[in-house]
Amino acid sequence: MKHIIGANPPGSAGEVKTVTVEEDCAGQRLDNFLMRELKGVPKTHIYRIIRSGEVRINKGRCAADSRVQAGDVVRLPPVRTSERARSKAQAQSQVGALRGKGLAPLVAFDVLYEDDYFLAINKPAGIAVHGGSGISFGVIEQLRMARPKAAFLELVHRLDRETSGILLVAKKRSALKNLQDQFRERETGKTYLAVVLGHWPGNKKVLDKPLHKYMLAPKNGTDGEGERRVKVVAKDDPDGMSSLTLVKVRATNAPVVPDGNAYSLLEVSIKTGRTHQIRVHLASEGMPIAGDDKYGDFERNKALQRATGGGALKRMFLHAWRFACNHPASGERMEFRAELPPDLSAFVLATFAAVDER
Repeated sequence: MKHIIGANPPGSAGEVKTVTVEEDCAGQRLDNFLMRELKGVPKTHIYRIIRSGEVRINKGRCAADSRVQAGDVVRLPPVRTSERARSKAQAQSQVGALRGKGLAPLVAFDVLYEDDYFLAINKPAGIAVHGGSGISFGVIEQLRMARPKAAFLELVHRLDRETSGILLVAKKRSALKNLQDQFRERETGKTYLAVVLGHWPGNKKVLDKPLHKYMLAPKNGTDGEGERRVKVVAKDDPDGMSSLTLVKVRATNAPVVPDGNAYSLLEVSIKTGRTHQIRVHLASEGMPIAGDDKYGDFERNKALQRATGGGALKRMFLHAWRFACNHPASGERMEFRAELPPDLSAFVLATFAAVDER
């Protein structure tokens, strides 16, 4: 999108601005166009400024489902972004400054697949997918630093900071839209490997529980937002989002193990992509993911961190293992696999007597 009027970027408070729609955005609904253009502005506010007539296309009134075309001039009223979005923008500014000085802290990501449309990487644990909320450099910022000539790099989806495994990044806007549509229409296949505390019943294969996202109160009375949390709610809860998780037992440990505790290695496939879905669904059955610092057993987590050798576990055991999608241009069905990183692989070998590697 080409910015025509105004010194401040869209999304900051101040004067009215206009943007000209570029070719790769042609045909988008206005609400979707604005959500990308006004990153960090709540959806409710975006719909409010459309209904009030503050947003205009070529000086005319418009609706949320209006389609923008190449060359259209869209009027944007003054808006304010959330603190999280401002943190992200600040991180991106820092990225640019460090890149110019040759001081950017790059990570060499393992690229599983790449072509002109998208790439699939094996994200390490401990790295957020994007900057913001106290994190300066996420995956997408680091990829942009490593590829300064890339015209377009955008995250297709998200992984929690402590989750390792397959992450897709689009290299064209058309690919981004196509892949995100596949996620929305449940045409992708996403399978994770997780170790939970306890012996998972082999007949418990489907978790169909609505989830509700909420925010904790800020710590120590500080301003801003608290931490994000998710909980299972009743089927008839109006705030519940339908959430479907499929579970297959891959291995369980022997009844007697060094720390006297039971574990199960699970293949977990999600048919919906709710925030913290796997973590909350598994914990709701009384068998949280080993090492989960939000929904897990904190005493067991401490014991795993203190353990030595392969039985030690310093972080949450959740890994995005397999991913399938249709190629955004050819439509060909594709499947990727990211093997367990060394720390998780060592834990499996130390905990489970035999694991099928297929």
